[in-house]
Amino acid sequence: MYSGEMKKIIIVVVGALLNAVAMNFFLIPANVYASGFTGVAQLLSRMIGSFAPFDVSTGILLFLLNIPVTIIAWRKVGKSFTFYSFLSVALMSFFMEIIPITRWSPDILLNAVFGGVIAAVGVGITLKYGASTGGMDIIAMLLSRKKDKPVGTYLFLLNGVIIVTAGAVYGPEKALYTLVTLYTSTRVVDAIHTRHEKLTAMIITKKSEELKQAIHAKLVRGITRVPAKGAFTNENKEMLLIVITRYELYDLEKIIKEVDPHAFTNIIETSGIVGTFRRE
Repeated sequence: MYSGEMKKIIIVVVGALLNAVAMNFFLIPANVYASGFTGVAQLLSRMIGSFAPFDVSTGILLFLLNIPVTIIAWRKVGKSFTFYSFLSVALMSFFMEIIPITRWSPDILLNAVFGGVIAAVGVGITLKYGASTGGMDIIAMLLSRKKDKPVGTYLFLLNGVIIVTAGAVYGPEKALYTLVTLYTSTRVVDAIHTRHEKLTAMIITKKSEELKQAIHAKLVRGITRVPAKGAFTNENKEMLLIVITRYELYDLEKIIKEVDPHAFTNIIETSGIVGTFRRE
């Protein structure tokens, strides 16, 4: 248990460091904007520096923007998920403060692409281990529950505001390069961790009762048990069918490995659900 939690913390630290490196070495020096709250913090930092007599760093603004979101998420989303998400934000803000902003390349396209890729790797591995990078990810989850719309809709809207604002204030070129960063980030995150809100897991196991109890102890999800028989071995087994959110995938995989490491699991993307699905 403790080794699993330690591994998760290490992953969150590495993810936060990669995000900070992407920002301070590529995106901030090139004035190319990231997605979500990070992009909002960039824009605010740039605008404060341009129009106010003082400066506020992107790292500090990112941390401040996430405080109210974390308070709401603690009550609505779940304590474990919120803790690791806020830890990721706090570490990213810390790393952004101690890592000097350095321009590695004068080529804005290289900065946009490499910044997007490195940031996406940090986001992807953080999501894969059951946390997030906070901010808009959490807000989108909360809004999707209330309005019953996909999370991606809200992420797209916020990123659209960032792109339009960057283009209006600093010229259309910045908006176009920001689009390059957002596209690159999305593709890389998709390769590391699914961005779909719901997944269907089909688990074929000889320990269906133990696995059912372990899943129900951790996740509040319905499970359908279907008789199954191995075509080669003729062994009688059961298939457990369960639909989960992408944030529960890490916990499900961990449970399966602990209860039945020999189980065969097929995880597929779920485009939609008709019927009751607990969204909390």
